[in-house]
Amino acid sequence: MPVARARRCRWASGDRFAGGEISCSGTGAEGQDRGMVSFALQAVPKSAGGWLDLARGAEEAGFESLYVPDHPGSCAAPFVALAAAAAVTSRIRLGSYVSNAGVREPLLLASDVATLDVVSGGRAVFGLGAGHTPAEWEAVGRVRPDVRGRIDHCIAVAEAATRMLTEDGMAEPRPVQQKVPLLIGGGNSRLLRWAAGHADLIGLSGLGRTLADGHRHETRWRSDQVDAQIELCGGKPAEALVQRFEVTDDGGAGYSAYAKEVEADEADLIACPFVLIGTLDEIAAKLRQLESRWGISRFAVRPPAIEGVTALLAAAR
Repeated sequence: MPVARARRCRWASGDRFAGGEISCSGTGAEGQDRGMVSFALQAVPKSAGGWLDLARGAEEAGFESLYVPDHPGSCAAPFVALAAAAAVTSRIRLGSYVSNAGVREPLLLASDVATLDVVSGGRAVFGLGAGHTPAEWEAVGRVRPDVRGRIDHCIAVAEAATRMLTEDGMAEPRPVQQKVPLLIGGGNSRLLRWAAGHADLIGLSGLGRTLADGHRHETRWRSDQVDAQIELCGGKPAEALVQRFEVTDDGGAGYSAYAKEVEADEADLIACPFVLIGTLDEIAAKLRQLESRWGISRFAVRPPAIEGVTALLAAAR
């Protein structure tokens, strides 16, 4: 998702998505022990060898999940890529981030997710979003609905596909997991309310209204906007999709430059969970602040962040 411009969520090592984590030692304002910080990697294959090396490396480094985006016609097919990654890994979770409900039929989605769960030995995550890119709807002969129509459709697809993944659903294939975790990605208020009651994990990108080009978005990175998103999550674990991760000795200059690039307020970037810039110690400190303020302890990053996240995870061991 390219960029144009609380309620406390606990996550401990015994929960469904436990993986590579960084301890947030100490206690929060409520006197509770803080949770752990974990990372997922969102990436796409560029070559066979490179993709398999990336999957193995992500697992070895301690990434909890490997995600593949779903933009038919402009990136790799997620479930093909994830099945290949499953063959060379044994622990890392695998999922689409997120499948486009606008162009994916529930039965085919459920079949893909169930098959991935089988070939990965029970590591699939079912990621789903409303589908914001007009060209993808047009490519399958559909007119992209308005926002309400897209949210209605996404919820209907989620309900149908998850029903098919249960014991009373498809005859074959049957998932290994009793319940494949559902990850809903998006920022729409109604979708977040639905996800609070039905999803296992909510992916927050901090992105709002889709702009005229169908790809870029307005941002929702102000602290009050993050407050509202977390409140809508209703206590469900939230995972922030990091739009910029940069290890640098001059974090101030990094934030200033990125603020100009996306036409945002620098103070908002410094506070929000969608931008992590600074030394490793400064980034680790911000992660603790984000967990303390918003209960956000899960972060999805892209390949430029691999080296920095690997160093953070190694330091926490």
